[in-house]
Amino acid sequence: MKQLSTRSRLFTESRIREMTILSNKYSAINLSQGFPEFDPPAELKKALEAQAMTAHHQYVPNWGIDDLRSAIAEKQSKSFGREIIPDEEVLVTVGSTEGMISTMMSVLDPGDKVIIFSPYYNSYALNAAIVGAEPIFVSLKGRDFKFDETELEDAFKQGAKALILCNPSNPCGKVYTRTELEVIARLAKQYDAYVFTDEVYEHIIYEGSRHISLASLPGMFERTVTCTSLSKTYSVTGWRLGYVTAPFEILEQIRKFHDVFTVCAPTPLQYAAVNALRFGDDYYAELQRVYTAKKERFTKALDALDIAHNEPQGTYFVLTDISKYGYKSDLEFAKLLVKDYGIAGVPGFCFFAENENRYIRFHFAKNDDTLDEVARRFERLENDRIHGHIPSEQKG
Repeated sequence: MKQLSTRSRLFTESRIREMTILSNKYSAINLSQGFPEFDPPAELKKALEAQAMTAHHQYVPNWGIDDLRSAIAEKQSKSFGREIIPDEEVLVTVGSTEGMISTMMSVLDPGDKVIIFSPYYNSYALNAAIVGAEPIFVSLKGRDFKFDETELEDAFKQGAKALILCNPSNPCGKVYTRTELEVIARLAKQYDAYVFTDEVYEHIIYEGSRHISLASLPGMFERTVTCTSLSKTYSVTGWRLGYVTAPFEILEQIRKFHDVFTVCAPTPLQYAAVNALRFGDDYYAELQRVYTAKKERFTKALDALDIAHNEPQGTYFVLTDISKYGYKSDLEFAKLLVKDYGIAGVPGFCFFAENENRYIRFHFAKNDDTLDEVARRFERLENDRIHGHIPSEQKG
């Protein structure tokens, strides 16, 4: 048999999915793959149930149904501070992930350079490999994961055609300040680069931080593609519904790849989702309250056991520092956690371009009783460390 494509050998399957499979095998608590444990809003489930009895079960135009695009345009008009035209500047996608790869296929050619902040959501580098683009990684440093302006400009000087911005950031929970966004905007305009933003956690923000869409800054809508989704905001990760907002000149190219990859997003889900996009401010305030309480519950449990971690400004992820446990491989420690303690996280190395092996990413989008059980399991881990009962790291 002839060999399969060279492209297929450029990367492996997702470590996130690998840890979920391992979690299921050992009946562990899955804090690796970031899907909420709780149901979507009741109104949204009722809307989906109603759609099952309608005639909305066939293909629709590949850019999405009118009502949903109009609802998205109304929402994004407020975020961007400008009118978004639903028929020209909105595309409904099969999740934000599809929106991002369709965007990269539309803008980047093989050999083009794209800036990616590190740590980063691992699909960005995989997408670059698929497209044939060359990533230029810029490190986010310190407890607050800040970038160095000079280092970022040096990346643009290398001829970068685009930058990928995850805001709020998965995996570290960073929310970019207006000042930081203004630096990115200034450099993107100075060096005539596009920016692809991933804003799926835009509504999961904690006190002291504020999400600002880069496309809202002066002169940035024209060169920004904004990718987001309903998955995290409405606890519907399995619906695979996202959307892209961009100028028509860019979006009409993205539509072509979206059509080839998917034909269209699921029709009944699109109709049901219209209801979610029209929830009032009270829904988002409650969402923030719920996730703030979960973040505090989880991080206080870590603090009580002196387990070092960052302080997320948004998202529902925490990076924990495992240095004190003596493992040189975060992957091996992550496997130990699953097999011996029933806690599944994601080894941090897969989020970093740097040689970084001291972090495990956990998510806290769980019911309170689950988070309390996780705390008890961490306590057992810590007791084993104190008494020297943690198994030694396997070599090789």
